[in-house]
Amino acid sequence: MLRPSTQRYSVTRPLYSEDTFEDEHAKVYRKHKRLLDHFIQYFTCTSERAKNAAVSLLPIIGWMKIYSIKDWLLNDIVSGVSTGLVAVLQGLAFSLLASISTWYGLYAAFFPVIMYFFLGTSRHISVGSFPILSLMVGAVVTRLVPDEGPPANITAFEGLTKDEQRILVSASLTFLVGLFQLGMGLLQVGFIVMYLSDTLISGFTTAAAVHILVSQLKFVLGLTVPGFSGPLSIIYTLESVFTQITSTNIHDLVTSIVVMVTVLGVKEINDRFKSKLPVPIPIEVIMTVIACGVSYAFNFSENHGVDVMTAVEAFPIAIVGFAVAFAVAKVYSVKHDYIIDGNQELIAFGASNIFGGAFKSLAASTALSRSAVQESTGGKTQIAGLLSAIIVLVVILGIGFLLEPLPKSLLGAVVIVNLKGMLMQVVTVPYLWKKDRPDCIVWVGTCLAAIFLGLDLGLAVGLGLELLTVVFRAQFPRCCVLANISGTDIYRDRKDYVNVSIYEPEGVKIFRIPSPIFFANIDFFRDKLKDAVGFNPLRILRKRNKAVKKIKKMIKKGELTLTSVQEESNMEDLDKPTDYSDLPIQVNWNTELPANIRVPPVNIHSLILDFSAVSFLDISALKGLKAALKEFLRVNVDVYIVGSYIIEKLRNCKFFDDEIKTSIFFLTIHDAMLFIHESHPPNTVKCSSFPSTDHWMDEELQHQRMAAR
Repeated sequence: MLRPSTQRYSVTRPLYSEDTFEDEHAKVYRKHKRLLDHFIQYFTCTSERAKNAAVSLLPIIGWMKIYSIKDWLLNDIVSGVSTGLVAVLQGLAFSLLASISTWYGLYAAFFPVIMYFFLGTSRHISVGSFPILSLMVGAVVTRLVPDEGPPANITAFEGLTKDEQRILVSASLTFLVGLFQLGMGLLQVGFIVMYLSDTLISGFTTAAAVHILVSQLKFVLGLTVPGFSGPLSIIYTLESVFTQITSTNIHDLVTSIVVMVTVLGVKEINDRFKSKLPVPIPIEVIMTVIACGVSYAFNFSENHGVDVMTAVEAFPIAIVGFAVAFAVAKVYSVKHDYIIDGNQELIAFGASNIFGGAFKSLAASTALSRSAVQESTGGKTQIAGLLSAIIVLVVILGIGFLLEPLPKSLLGAVVIVNLKGMLMQVVTVPYLWKKDRPDCIVWVGTCLAAIFLGLDLGLAVGLGLELLTVVFRAQFPRCCVLANISGTDIYRDRKDYVNVSIYEPEGVKIFRIPSPIFFANIDFFRDKLKDAVGFNPLRILRKRNKAVKKIKKMIKKGELTLTSVQEESNMEDLDKPTDYSDLPIQVNWNTELPANIRVPPVNIHSLILDFSAVSFLDISALKGLKAALKEFLRVNVDVYIVGSYIIEKLRNCKFFDDEIKTSIFFLTIHDAMLFIHESHPPNTVKCSSFPSTDHWMDEELQHQRMAAR
């Protein structure tokens, strides 16, 4: 860390404007590629590109080359078995959210995993069912095949039972989700995930957790609650639950409470002693075995009435599934130092869901808890995922009949316990409110909209709010007036430093705008600039033009006696530069004028615009900026701009003319200040605290600079 008291630096260089710098340092011309050039390059095939494309399309080739059987295989086996046991239970539980037979949840832990093994770029995520996706699929299933009443008028439903109709809807939706994801991957639009911020995802997943919690109440309480979909569905579900609350099945309720308390307790032990435990205690699996045994021994299904196992919507499901999986994959890729490819992940999940949908699987993504198990138990590659899929296959084909007595109340309890992490995200709201209120509004707005309007509409509302915050931040940036830290070339917001010797040059304003300038904020920029300088240049210009016309008339009438008078100008436009051609005198606008003519004084002679953070201007902003600069120039305020990023755009758009020249651009604020310092010597500018030009340039360089002028 630098110590200001001991570390110093000194620089001696010429004073540079953009013009003088380009004269001394010639730019290298770079040809900008046209759209046709990109198109030709994209479809040009070479042996190297073919090799890279193969490795990119089949990431397994890359990591299999470096696979260490001695160091990694045992870890992958332990991880695969542990993850497979969790995947079985979560597959059964999450299928309840989709309102389909529980066995089809297991398919999501097998078929998509096989495809992702070859195509995925993440080595640690566990592919399979995800509660939010299952719930979104369930909303479509219950809308097309409701619990009560006839199903939708779809030809493919003819001759099918209600369960078969729901499975058909789920599988078709999964297939369509895969098509969307595969299409986006092939079109290279993996960047779309950038528009889903962590704040939006957090609010959305919290709302989804609330939906999941409410949807599991009927299993925990042993009630028959019809499926609702659409806006306010959560209200209707709660109304139905509380209407039947007196009919609660005590055995279901007790089973659920015991399971939740036990699982939560053991999970806390796993978290607290994870460094000492070789693998986390598989409490869900243990409770499943116990519950199956108890249910079978006491015949819960017959003796106690315990229930046992039985193109618009696809797009948000595809986006949410990919966004969550990519976010989790990114965390582990950073932790273990390897690269994931967003576009390839879209292709991988698209192919996985198409493959899974063909075999009646649920839509697949990744579950945070299951991925954590795969990574924390030592998993190194997707071989662990492949082994977990084999465990699921053994359950499907071999021992699945042993799970038939499993109470749905236990599955509901497992689902609720796994919501803890998502529900606890609500504690971030006070932090967001203190640190970033627009982000807090996105979180709360997304969460509430998703709860009351449904997950699909809630996601759309969240995206809208997020885009509004981006527009708000760009449209109303924190503009400021800068001042010099005395004795240095450092310029900071004068309001931020009260205990530092700040020097504000007399007659100079330094104004900074820290954002792009475009059609939505150009008026805000001009208003803030007027506030900073303390006057409206257009109003001053109009006052001056009126005053000049009045003075000309007084001279013509003889009310002002002068040596010679020229013919009166016909200029009527008060917004044009002031015409002094008929005046044989020079008007000092900051002194008292004759005949009680009043024109507001202009207390600055120079204005520096710090555009170093301005990355672009659009055409609307360019016109507004040009008008603003001309207004200041026409009231005799010299304008200087710092920021080289936009000068090329201004040249291309014919921004410069007889009034606005490229010479107003400088490399740094200090270059512009030194130029102003020489243009307005100390008799008009008090600069005792300002670093002199001699401090920055030796005599020879000063002579060079003066010669250039």
